[in-house]
Amino acid sequence: MHKVPENLLLPDWPAPEQVRAVSSKRTGGYSGQGFASLNLGDHVGDEPTAVARNRRLFQTLSAMPTKPYWLQQVHGVAVARPDLECNQTGPIVADAAYSRSAERVCIVMTADCLPLLLCDKAGREVAAVHAGWRGLAAGVIEQTVKQFQAKPADILVWLGPAIGPQAFEVGAEVRAAFIKQQAAASAAFTTQPSAKYLADLYLLARLRLQALGISAIYGGNFCTYQQADDFFSYRRDGQTGRMATAIWLETPQ
Repeated sequence: MHKVPENLLLPDWPAPEQVRAVSSKRTGGYSGQGFASLNLGDHVGDEPTAVARNRRLFQTLSAMPTKPYWLQQVHGVAVARPDLECNQTGPIVADAAYSRSAERVCIVMTADCLPLLLCDKAGREVAAVHAGWRGLAAGVIEQTVKQFQAKPADILVWLGPAIGPQAFEVGAEVRAAFIKQQAAASAAFTTQPSAKYLADLYLLARLRLQALGISAIYGGNFCTYQQADDFFSYRRDGQTGRMATAIWLETPQ
């Protein structure tokens, strides 16, 4: 893509040339009301015809080589393999996708949860991850990194649009779940007068990536809750649409 459409976001990271990645914004689509307008979620109550048109538009604007590998996300740790399951007809229940094959589009949907994109420095493998706090705590990042043949030191990560640290209020049980696994996670929680905490999803993800030996981490400067013109937010609006974040390998020339 020479000129980036206004409703797309390209990761700012030093990925190899054959790695293609993109994230959608909420604008420029066909949905109405609370789903206005580029809603890519087919499970949120939007008109199916509008969602189908939005998905086709997103695929076209992003210059994807094939149809994206849409997942049924459940806040778990399963990692799908589009390169091995490309003939699958039903929905695949997973919260991450990993591929070593060209033209297999790994994709996740979010509306406050954290989308992560991963690739190796050689440009031979890619992955997309959907990580809310439950998935993070359960180990979805760790399960995805296990799929890589590259060493952690040779993996790049981009953190896409998620709810920011000034807007994500959680209970004490969430804080306890992370600190039990990683004492350093305490730095990602700020005490509130309500006895709840503000949680920094980006920092929680960085800490877990760094613990795995991954240091090349980019992005993480968005807030879906506060940037209402650009992003859907479940915390802000309740019933709402979904953005998508995708990555794939181009066929070598």
